[in-house]
Amino acid sequence: MKPFLATIVEGGTSWELFEGCDVVLEAVFEEMEAKREVLAEAREAAPDAILATNTSSLSVEGMGADVGLHFFNPVAVMPLVEIVRTPRTTDNQLATAWDVIKKLKKRGVLVGDAPGFVVNRLLTRMTTVLAEAIAGGNTVEEVDEAILSLGMPMAPSVLREMVGPAVAQHVLETMHASWPDRFPLTPTGAGERRTLEEIRERALEAVADEAQHLLAEGVVADPADVDACLILGAGWPLFLGGAVTRSGKMAA
Repeated sequence: MKPFLATIVEGGTSWELFEGCDVVLEAVFEEMEAKREVLAEAREAAPDAILATNTSSLSVEGMGADVGLHFFNPVAVMPLVEIVRTPRTTDNQLATAWDVIKKLKKRGVLVGDAPGFVVNRLLTRMTTVLAEAIAGGNTVEEVDEAILSLGMPMAPSVLREMVGPAVAQHVLETMHASWPDRFPLTPTGAGERRTLEEIRERALEAVADEAQHLLAEGVVADPADVDACLILGAGWPLFLGGAVTRSGKMAA
């Protein structure tokens, strides 16, 4: 007897298999033109389907998708899906996206179609601080230790390898194109060697500051959504109180 999934999953390379699909989820590599091409072909093969993309940082509307469904690695473990609504996303498309995520037993958070959405934008902002520390003389091992001591589930260097250096660099370039001052492609100066406490504090302050930018831009509707994204998508330690909570303390 075949396993249950084998009875409901069909693989293939023909666009004819997409006929009659209700939802099509694109997950090719992070390159805008490649995604546009695949989504255009999917639109032709399944004109009535809702086209979703799993992009981690690119414009959902710009590539021609109806909605974004950004899953996090490892997908089987991480509960978060950033549901990306564009100005053209209809209520029906959005409701269907929520229903799909619910059936997959994931936790969806509604976000706007802005570069990096929430989690990748915050984590990339943090990595710019870590890059500055390394440029100033700290070792990769020291930077990893500083972040792991916060209770993060994975060292930055390990996360970068899991995501892939090329993808991580592409996300940084996407952020830099919109906010060059906060997301430099290379460390802005030689700086100086920092203590682990200084690295931790600067990293947390950078995340808290970027969270305020997300709220000011309306990428999320509620401060709690920022913290939910970090906790569910990045394993952000609960005892830290969330990025928004920290930014409030900084302002005070």
